[in-house]
Amino acid sequence: MELRHLRYFVAVAEELSFTRAAERLHIGQPPLSQQIQALEAEVGARLFDRSKRWVRLTEAGKLFLEDARSILAQSDRAAERARRAQRGEAGELRVGFTFSTPFTPLFARTIRRYRQLYPHVALTLHEMTTLHQLDAIEARKLDLGFVRPPEVALPEQLTLTTLRRDALLLVLASDSPLARKRKVKVADLAELPWVMYPKESGVGINHAILGMCRAAGFVPEVAMEAGEAATIIGLVAAGIGVSVLPSPFQAMHLEGVVFRPLDDAGAVTSLQLAQRRAGGGALVEAFVKVALEENR
Repeated sequence: MELRHLRYFVAVAEELSFTRAAERLHIGQPPLSQQIQALEAEVGARLFDRSKRWVRLTEAGKLFLEDARSILAQSDRAAERARRAQRGEAGELRVGFTFSTPFTPLFARTIRRYRQLYPHVALTLHEMTTLHQLDAIEARKLDLGFVRPPEVALPEQLTLTTLRRDALLLVLASDSPLARKRKVKVADLAELPWVMYPKESGVGINHAILGMCRAAGFVPEVAMEAGEAATIIGLVAAGIGVSVLPSPFQAMHLEGVVFRPLDDAGAVTSLQLAQRRAGGGALVEAFVKVALEENR
């Protein structure tokens, strides 16, 4: 049984005339009659009572009409979903983001706009470090991700699109003598203890901090490690040490902590979109387009 046979049957059932149904379907009446007879033979039931003057549905035909309409409607929905997926308007999109990403207005604008434009896409968001996102994208567990510059070489099959640049800011206790300065040189931090993310955390900011410190002639002395930015800021407030975080974290106001710009040309990080070079499809392309448009 083919969908066209169901369409032929529905047309005859609605018109109750083989002549009008044939005109509606743009086929000849004899072929239509043959197709309906073949359908009845396949179903194993007479669907129409016929005379030279009228056509009527049998009880079996009335029941079959309900199911035929349902099957055709489901077929149309399936075809429309496939077309939407081809246009990037339906399906599932898995997006990763770093801990600092939600503090950037760009992230909120992009997610909100994308959901408005593509309400039929199941958008799932996953908070992960940069390195864990890259691994997940490479393994096809994520489709794309908001990342910071990684501290390792980018896998060959992945590509990065830069969305914006954020300053790296010094986080220090408000009673520190350095807090009185408008800008602080990285070299001035050489003798101070640091609070940083764990080395194995996969956070790209560690690589940037080590690079700046080495350029200033020292390696930071890590007094304590913490896996969350809020914890790092709280430990700075407690006097454990200083730290460096991307500027969006300024939104986390905490008594006893101040943020100061670093007097260093390298004190900057990027917010980037990571994705596979090939195989991303229309869903990924549509999301990247929205992110770039919201970044203007």
